[in-house]
Amino acid sequence: MGPELTRRRVIATGAAVAGTAALMGPLASAASAADRATAGARPTIVLVHGGFADASCWNGVVERLQHAGYTTIAPANPLRGLPTDAPYVASVLKSIPGPIVLVGHSYGGAVITNAAAGIPNVNALVYIAAFVPDQGEQLGVLINKYPGSIIQAATQAVPYPNPDGTTGTDLYLVADRFRAVFAADVPVATTRLMQATQRPFSASSFTDVTTAAAWHTIPSWGLVAGEDKAIPPALERFFYQRAGAHGVVEVPGASHVAMISHPDTTARLIEDAARATT
Repeated sequence: MGPELTRRRVIATGAAVAGTAALMGPLASAASAADRATAGARPTIVLVHGGFADASCWNGVVERLQHAGYTTIAPANPLRGLPTDAPYVASVLKSIPGPIVLVGHSYGGAVITNAAAGIPNVNALVYIAAFVPDQGEQLGVLINKYPGSIIQAATQAVPYPNPDGTTGTDLYLVADRFRAVFAADVPVATTRLMQATQRPFSASSFTDVTTAAAWHTIPSWGLVAGEDKAIPPALERFFYQRAGAHGVVEVPGASHVAMISHPDTTARLIEDAARATT
């Protein structure tokens, strides 16, 4: 091999390496930028409603979080009991890239407690006047730990047929007790609409056993509704203290649906959790 040919090959090889570096440089920079953006990205807020309700109960909170720049999702909780609802919500969580702040109201608190277990991108749990059960616990037992709940006496049981021939039981809040039990600080016209459009809530939800408690490993925040007649405020305080909540807000005079009557306070608590864990 002559000196000239060798020189040409060295030049060609150097040019190829330089060209590859030129191509890889922008790609590597873009990848690094993407990683940095993901690391500092605002989380997606996922809002899970409770029994007798639908996702519209979060409308005021969604509006405020979106205005603050957060991607927000409020999926429909099936209300068929924890063995159905928790895996369903978990499937929603698994479809979301990046960090998540997961919020649950009332029974939705039990759902997120089970659903978030084992999902690594759930950074925070926020409980709004919610159940926060531990593994092995049942909501029907927990709700009697402290006095003050009148919700069970305000429900009507309605049987329905299951596909396998067995009979299930749905619960509805009766019309003349709905406002007092559920939404005493919400305008009468609003509570009439809520009562008329309430979704059936499976009675099995009170006897289903919690199989996982994500709050043991995921930081939590909580809101106590001061005049809650569904879940006693004392029980909410117990839950949040037991979970070692990083922040707890009490709203004096708030009914069970504090996210409807106090959307600003609710949204601020969620944003606190988002900022603390991003």
